[in-house]
Amino acid sequence: MVQALLAFLAVFAASFLLIPLVIKLAKRLKLRQTVLHYVEEHKSKSGTPTMGGIGFLLPLVLVLFFSRGNRSLLWVTVGVTLAYMVVGFLDDFLKVYFKKNEGLKAWQKIVFQVAIAIIVSVFAFMHSSVGANIYVFFGFRKIYLGWFAIPFYVLIFAAFTNSVNLTDGLDGLASSLSIVYVAFFAGLLALSVTIGRDLILRGGQAIDSARADEIHNLIVFCLGLVGGLLAFMIYNGYPAKIFMGDTGSLGIGGALACLAIFSGRILIVPILGIMFIVSSISVILQVLYFKKTGGKRIFLMAPYHHHLEKKGVHETKISLYYCVITAIIGALCILFIII
Repeated sequence: MVQALLAFLAVFAASFLLIPLVIKLAKRLKLRQTVLHYVEEHKSKSGTPTMGGIGFLLPLVLVLFFSRGNRSLLWVTVGVTLAYMVVGFLDDFLKVYFKKNEGLKAWQKIVFQVAIAIIVSVFAFMHSSVGANIYVFFGFRKIYLGWFAIPFYVLIFAAFTNSVNLTDGLDGLASSLSIVYVAFFAGLLALSVTIGRDLILRGGQAIDSARADEIHNLIVFCLGLVGGLLAFMIYNGYPAKIFMGDTGSLGIGGALACLAIFSGRILIVPILGIMFIVSSISVILQVLYFKKTGGKRIFLMAPYHHHLEKKGVHETKISLYYCVITAIIGALCILFIII
């Protein structure tokens, strides 16, 4: 795991140096966030520099120097992350240019995101180390999805990008939650490689050397992403000096989707990523209930973290609660595998 640790340090250092430059450039070009008018608690944040995702996503290309063996999944993961970053950048740029909190039209976002997702999903389906198999939670028993794998993978991309985007509503929330999620996901992948090699030595067929290299490289990517996000947290923690914007949230979403699909550990996502799901489900429930009851609400405001904020919980505590819950679940997952 030396390569993974080196990737962590390299991306952290590059991001730490790049983000202040992004902040300065954003201020000079007046790339500032316009806060939604109905988020009263965040009025003071209007004008904060945005598009900070550039500062920690671009340095991820450095992880390529710390990879080994078969690198195809790593290359695609980095490429997809940057592709979603570009879509987010376009959205953020239009918001800044027209000085309102609406960038790309909904259908434009969908077209861009679905196009990327379809291309990557077809690639994954045809790749020998991915295919149409997903693992059953923490074991090595597989479920074969057949051609259904392609639309299922596309759905995973849609779920991740929207969930991370919805979670990005408080200073440091999306970045800190992503750090905890990715760190434990990397731990689960590392255990899968270790257990898989042990099974091979005992005559099993859990994991071959080519796939082991690909998984190792995904772990390298995970540690690199954690490094970048930690550097970003220095500037994004309350009170935020810069927002990641859709530039960052869509890029993170694309990266997490790739990690889930390429590793085959998709069924772990609803467990480890429960707090991302809370953001999406709370919005869906709010909208459906609002329409069904003619204007009544379940939550004071959706996503759920805004409901907590309306209840008087400070945003730093909300971020802490989300991270602690994810960390406990992650620890239980690893404990389950070890035992």
